[in-house]
Amino acid sequence: MTKAQTLDDQVAVLMQGTDYGDDGLRQAMAGELRQRLELAKKEGRPLRVYAGFDPRTSDLHLGHMVPIRKLGQFQQLGHDVIFLVGRYTALIGDPSDKDKLRPQITPDEASRNAETYAEQAFRSQLLDPDTTTIDFNDRWLSELDFAELIKIGSSFTVQQFLTRETFRKRFDENDAIYVHEFFYALMQAYDAYHLRADVQVGGSDQLFNIVTAARKLMEAKGVAPNIGIILGILPGTDGEIKMSKSLGNHIPLLSSPDDMYGKVMSVPDKAMGAYFRLTTRWSPDEIEALETGLASGDVHPRDAKMKLAREIVATYYGQTNAEQAEEAFERVFQRGSVPEEIEQLRLTDGMTLVDLMAEVGLAPSKSQARRLIEQGAVRLEGATLSDPNWPVNVTEPSVLQVGKRRFLRLLPPEA
Repeated sequence: MTKAQTLDDQVAVLMQGTDYGDDGLRQAMAGELRQRLELAKKEGRPLRVYAGFDPRTSDLHLGHMVPIRKLGQFQQLGHDVIFLVGRYTALIGDPSDKDKLRPQITPDEASRNAETYAEQAFRSQLLDPDTTTIDFNDRWLSELDFAELIKIGSSFTVQQFLTRETFRKRFDENDAIYVHEFFYALMQAYDAYHLRADVQVGGSDQLFNIVTAARKLMEAKGVAPNIGIILGILPGTDGEIKMSKSLGNHIPLLSSPDDMYGKVMSVPDKAMGAYFRLTTRWSPDEIEALETGLASGDVHPRDAKMKLAREIVATYYGQTNAEQAEEAFERVFQRGSVPEEIEQLRLTDGMTLVDLMAEVGLAPSKSQARRLIEQGAVRLEGATLSDPNWPVNVTEPSVLQVGKRRFLRLLPPEA
């Protein structure tokens, strides 16, 4: 993508992967984006574009990179990009996609988690670290006084918040909704105002915060409202639910190339379209051609998924590592080989199979470990294990396999 693209081409790329849940709203935002691009060109200035990231955990995953990829597309077109770390909004946690109260974290926890966010984000070539501004919203939100909070709050009604599905569900079920949860949208709206943002990028779970709250507050304060680039939510490796570390369906950025490739290959075929649009560097035309090939049968789903996995790994680890990861995948999962290098564990007496799987991370929980065993997905040296309470014991090094791509070499207890 280059600055030489036509304005229509730029809008098509920047709107790729967006999901407003309403085609009329999408067209309105696309129209405003085109107008703002034209105005910026006439004024000889770049757009100010930002996305916020709340450091509620210490590790980023592929889902976090969706808005970062979009920031990179704006950056490649010559616009100013701000990577905003929400050290203050993280103290509340966004309630947008939650049907229950989020646990609060402390300022120290938020600061510790934030330390590596930018470093992880720059691991790929999606953002240029030399031209990306990193900022922290506690710089201004911590300085707001109560009088200013009253002014901000006067721009909104309780009814507006209760129209949101998560709040409405809790209200109807008589579950507690705490006043501080309303503050999150106000704080994010103030971020957009403080930054005088032309564009804010976020997921579809941020629709209210960006398109309603931020624009309303900016207009109330007499500045041009930001344009919301609202992206679809990347499903996890289950192909169904939003990618989340807590659900164990995530693809961590800090994983190895082999692990990242294998996890992408485990994503169900039905989710490939979302991954094409939200995780790759491919143009709208390239994606359309690939999907046309899939629909006609000219492209096999396995080949498309391998192309996708290779593209994602290459983004974060380079083309050479991506090719090596693909070779390893073919060797292990298509030819039935065991990886040359796998983790080892020296057994101790008294550990059951279900306990071992949960403890070493072969399953996210004991209940999930038990389910995998019942499904026949756990094997020791090729033999299926069916008893979750089997006291794990081997007399010589043996390979434990869970599913198609998780291996652990078990070593006998020390004499």
